[in-house]
Amino acid sequence: MTKNVGSIDRIVRIVLALVFVGLIVTGTVAGWLALVLGILAAVFAVTAVIGFCPLYAPLHLSTRKES
Repeated sequence: MTKNVGSIDRIVRIVLALVFVGLIVTGTVAGWLALVLGILAAVFAVTAVIGFCPLYAPLHLSTRKES
């Protein structure tokens, strides 16, 4: 599993995850939309932490700078 998520991409994913969680916690969104945003928040957080996005792999995409 080669890392394919760069620094800026990771920051954006974490910020989005926090925004989605904030919307859910404050009750701004509810029902099925809250469920979808909760799942997306979890996916964004996990992919940011591990540095790998499974959707990028089959498309051979990477936002990570090669050293």
